[in-house]
Amino acid sequence: MRVMVIVKATADSEAGVMPSAELMEAMGQYNEELAKAGIMLSGDGLKPSAHGRRVAFDGAARIVMDGPFAETKELIAGYWLWQVRDMDEAVAWVKRCPNPMPGPSEIEIRPLYEMDDFGDAVTEASLAPHERARDIIAGR
Repeated sequence: MRVMVIVKATADSEAGVMPSAELMEAMGQYNEELAKAGIMLSGDGLKPSAHGRRVAFDGAARIVMDGPFAETKELIAGYWLWQVRDMDEAVAWVKRCPNPMPGPSEIEIRPLYEMDDFGDAVTEASLAPHERARDIIAGR
């Protein structure tokens, strides 16, 4: 199963406080372990929400909002995409992670939808553009 592992934002991450050299080294070693184990598909840190934008949808209307966004507890500071056997394996790997922030922090694990999860909504016509997009991303 694929999961997104979400590093929740903190006041420090939203303020742009950069990690220490020690944390950078520890995270690099952790990422290397994940890669060697065949777990990590991708992952990156995100700049503070002050550098971002949100687009709100209401029917055909689109409203663009500039950051920063007020609710730090609802923001993310980074992520990984992992391929794991199950949620227990994902939890075990997260428990090995260095604390990603200088103080208290949280990491959330969420399974990704797979095409099989969509049931009858997946038809040949609806699946074809998704498969083409995957081929383009994979360089095929």
